[in-house]
Amino acid sequence: MTPPAPVDHITQLVGNTPLVRVKMFSDLNPRLDVFAKWEWCNPGGSVKDRAALSMIEDGERRGVLTRDRILIDSTSGNTGIAYALIARAKGYRVRLVMPENVSAERKRLAEAYGAELVYSDGMEGSDGAIRLCHELIERDPDLYFYPDQYNNPANPRAHYDGTAVEILTQTGGRVSHFIAGLGTTGTFTGSARRLKEHDPSIRTIAVQPEDPFHGLEGLKHLPSAIPPGIWDPSLADDLWGAPTEGAYELARNLVRSEGVLVGHSSGAVLWAVSQLAREVDRGMVVVIFPDRGDRYLSTGLYGAR
Repeated sequence: MTPPAPVDHITQLVGNTPLVRVKMFSDLNPRLDVFAKWEWCNPGGSVKDRAALSMIEDGERRGVLTRDRILIDSTSGNTGIAYALIARAKGYRVRLVMPENVSAERKRLAEAYGAELVYSDGMEGSDGAIRLCHELIERDPDLYFYPDQYNNPANPRAHYDGTAVEILTQTGGRVSHFIAGLGTTGTFTGSARRLKEHDPSIRTIAVQPEDPFHGLEGLKHLPSAIPPGIWDPSLADDLWGAPTEGAYELARNLVRSEGVLVGHSSGAVLWAVSQLAREVDRGMVVVIFPDRGDRYLSTGLYGAR
């Protein structure tokens, strides 16, 4: 295997993540090929590097992100880490609003990159962080650059131009099913749009928590949440609700059987694959694994809190 060429800047390492076979469903459906995009191979450790870089560079191009403004946004963790990494590399300041109950690992990572953290009520989830972020901006609007990841078209554009194109190249265009979880909805929306343009018969399955009171960090239960402006429900052939414990169990099974340590939302898409494997005869499924499980060791996903 040819090693990658040298790069001049860490942002050049965003994207081009590997596609790796998942074997745990082979006994359930031996004619269903399942592959996962390992998005933790991005330099910031998650799929959110793609959207954060796209939104920051869009702000630079439009002249609204300058050295005298602070980048601010609400986040459940991964986008904030990505903002902090990229902003640090480019010389910008970052202030992040996140629920106080997000995993300790993600808080510490964002701080390690130099972000200032402002905590919202954990019981209000990501919506509470959004509301507090808006309050801070209203107090001093000239101080901030607000990418607004839930409503910024540059978020799904990162996946339309990047993630989906990579999937088509890596599978030779043979993908038959695409599954991703819903947080900001950018990963699913951008990828599904491009995949549908390539082949409208590709079945796209969006995964959310099955109820508002869930333990799947990073995912939104859309019926009970502030709807993201970038969400396009017409792109989802199916919208499935994943149970927390079922998602946890499949994540644990994956590390036990294949040595792959994944986070909450990866467990949710694995749950969706387990349902799909029972209803289809064959196919090639591509799922998104947004991040690694070591960001959640304090949450109870892999043992006691």
